[in-house]
Amino acid sequence: MARPVTIVTGGSRGIGAATCVRLAADGHDLALGYVSNEAAAHEVADQVRAAGARCVTVRADTSQEADVERLFDTAAAELGPVTGLVNNAGVTGPLGRLADARTEDLRRVVDVNLLGYLLCCRRAARDMAAVGGGAIVNISSGAATLGSPGEYVHYAASKAATDALTIGLSKELGQDRIRVNAVAPGLIDTDMHATMGDPERPARMAPAIPLGRAGEASEVAAAVAWLLSPDASYTSGAILRVAGGR
Repeated sequence: MARPVTIVTGGSRGIGAATCVRLAADGHDLALGYVSNEAAAHEVADQVRAAGARCVTVRADTSQEADVERLFDTAAAELGPVTGLVNNAGVTGPLGRLADARTEDLRRVVDVNLLGYLLCCRRAARDMAAVGGGAIVNISSGAATLGSPGEYVHYAASKAATDALTIGLSKELGQDRIRVNAVAPGLIDTDMHATMGDPERPARMAPAIPLGRAGEASEVAAAVAWLLSPDASYTSGAILRVAGGR
């Protein structure tokens, strides 16, 4: 049986990197999309290949239509028909109140987290329908329902849009045998917190989590892997929360 071919956007770090490694172990060949850190992308690709999977890395800004098209074209040309998509590339912008946010930061969050997901889902829907089906997993966030006041309500809003996209598209694509689900991580210990200006955030917020700790990227990757697997063959339109009970 042919190996699944899965695109993972934002695959060079954090949840995306952990997802690539987990999917490789589960038998996927991978197209790893990254926006800037070529060295990190190649390091993850080496881990993927060490697990016995094929891997191609593609520099792509998913908010740009031409980049999304090139990512999918390269995956198909190098690996074969695309059967899976993990929409993971995302940004938060700096932490702070909405009243203090810069317009350029708001626009970037919406462009990457919403427009980028839409562009990738649109291309995936076309390609997967042509080959008889597939599976999409959108990375949402627990922020979609918590709102994240005082930190990044704009990011939370973009993730609430991800949830709506997931539910609506799952209904739209069911007849094409394309499953669409989302994983909503909570507080996960990745370098995202340092990027947004608060590297100590996981340790500081851990006491508010019912399980008493921040999650690991590998724990989110496990949820993504299940949703892409045959074990989830009757699961579509689900938003799987991986948030330690919060």
